[in-house]
Amino acid sequence: MSHPDIELVKDYLLTLQDDICAQLEAEDGTGKFVQEDWEREAGGGGRTRVLTGGSVIEQGGVNFSHVYGDQLPPSATAARPELAGRNFQAVGVSLVIHPHNPFIPTSHANVRFFIAEKEGEEPVWWFGGGFDLTPYYPFEEDCVDWHRTAQAACTPFGDDVYPRYKKWCDEYFYLKHRNETRGVGGLFFDDLNEAGFETSFDFMRSVGDHYIKAYRPIMNRRKDTPFTEQHRDFQLYRRGRYVEFNLVFDRGTLFGLQSGGRTESILMSLPPLVKWRYNWSPEAGSEEARLYDGFLHSRDWLGTEA
Repeated sequence: MSHPDIELVKDYLLTLQDDICAQLEAEDGTGKFVQEDWEREAGGGGRTRVLTGGSVIEQGGVNFSHVYGDQLPPSATAARPELAGRNFQAVGVSLVIHPHNPFIPTSHANVRFFIAEKEGEEPVWWFGGGFDLTPYYPFEEDCVDWHRTAQAACTPFGDDVYPRYKKWCDEYFYLKHRNETRGVGGLFFDDLNEAGFETSFDFMRSVGDHYIKAYRPIMNRRKDTPFTEQHRDFQLYRRGRYVEFNLVFDRGTLFGLQSGGRTESILMSLPPLVKWRYNWSPEAGSEEARLYDGFLHSRDWLGTEA
């Protein structure tokens, strides 16, 4: 297995953050990301970029972080006890975009690299990440295009890669207490290292590079769609599901908080406005019911599953 080079990964991730921010600003038209550099007391830091009140993006964050230390948080060692006693480094880009228009889905992406080392032993390392889409008033065309681009990211690495990571995404971004998926999925992978550093890094880069290729055309297609207060109200209600997942299930949120990461940067994934209602369900046959009936479960968007 080839030796991992974290500086190579770090350079790519900083460039990826720059590119995604530039493309999102161009699509928004007026909004600009504000950058805040931060340092972690126990080691490392990052640069947080947030865009608020744009023409298209109500709030979005694109974060880079590189944290390190000599003690892993419980969320990392619970599933991998062999990491106990090792120092670690974790580097990644994580983003969430909450558009103002209810016809543009919320989107999330994350690509990351982790390495744990101990003198006299081989390093333990892996890549992880993916991207997923959370529509409120979904369009079949958007969902198919999103998954087609996800498939394109995976195809150079084997025909079985997209189906495996698409299934993993459906299973991971699932609200067990609601019995529904968070959205229409995409890709999710973790613990990737079996192909060696170069190939694993190439795959992570492909996923990172394909996120904006998947999302920007949807933003462009839907950003001028007229909407009503009813549409907006439903969007805010459904954003509550996003909050529930991130605070109850998301491993990245837990790792960040337990490792002493910057709280504001970790929780920038939460939407600026959200609503909850007691025991609410959409009226049968309504626009809102269409989301529940046809989109909040695993689907074969590309007709490739057996």
